[in-house]
Amino acid sequence: MESVKNVCRCHDCKKELDKGVTLIYDDNGEKIKIYKCQKCFQKNPSLTNFKKCEVYSRVVGYIRPIQQWNEGKKQEFSERKDFVEN
Repeated sequence: MESVKNVCRCHDCKKELDKGVTLIYDDNGEKIKIYKCQKCFQKNPSLTNFKKCEVYSRVVGYIRPIQQWNEGKKQEFSERKDFVEN
């Protein structure tokens, strides 16, 4: 059986890392580790675009995050067609 090695990649340039900087962020109690190479870290030490986008939609008069919907509502949402006014 082969062992699988976790490969760390730079968040910005996506290059494989041997050395780099580890950024740790707290996302509502969940620790998120992000890696940057030295070159990208020197260019921009902050982190952008690391949070998941939460989508809200209205179903039967209630606005709720779609993550909280049951499987049937999620399927219905994925099949919806957007109305475009000309």
